[in-house]
Amino acid sequence: MTGAATLERRHTTELRAAGRRLEGYAATFASTADFGLFAERIAPGAFQAALAGDILALLDHDPGKVLGRVRSGTLRLNEDARGLAFSLDLPDTQSGRDVQALAERGDLGGMSFGFTVPEGGEEWQGKTRTLRTIDLKEVSVVSAWPAYEGTEIALRSLQRGNERQRRARALKLAEARQWAF
Repeated sequence: MTGAATLERRHTTELRAAGRRLEGYAATFASTADFGLFAERIAPGAFQAALAGDILALLDHDPGKVLGRVRSGTLRLNEDARGLAFSLDLPDTQSGRDVQALAERGDLGGMSFGFTVPEGGEEWQGKTRTLRTIDLKEVSVVSAWPAYEGTEIALRSLQRGNERQRRARALKLAEARQWAF
């Protein structure tokens, strides 16, 4: 792979509040996401190698709004048969209090996660991409719009050469259609 890996983001809606703790799933294995021109699924075991790292919990993918991290013990992640489970102790910061208030009201959009795909971490069958290994960077509480925040974020680390460029263009077009009214 040439150049730096592109950060990708995905979304799920399972989220529970229990006091100052949020719990749920940042990703699940049972579903296939349809991005219009291609579909994607996550294979069980895809997160295992990444879980030993220091992963952040953010608000809306904003690195200026850290809610927790694995290294400090305020974010706990584990992969089970269903997906990537998380437990997050919310901080007593403005962002933490906002997230808690929105969670208590049921107003949060869901969860998302940011990742890169290492060389050999994906497999394509036709128009379906299976993520076999994910280099997890962060999980995010998403307050409003849980889908992609912009095409520069959503560019994929696809196969090399012309196929990679073709799929990247297809993704940009699919996302442009998603945001068109």
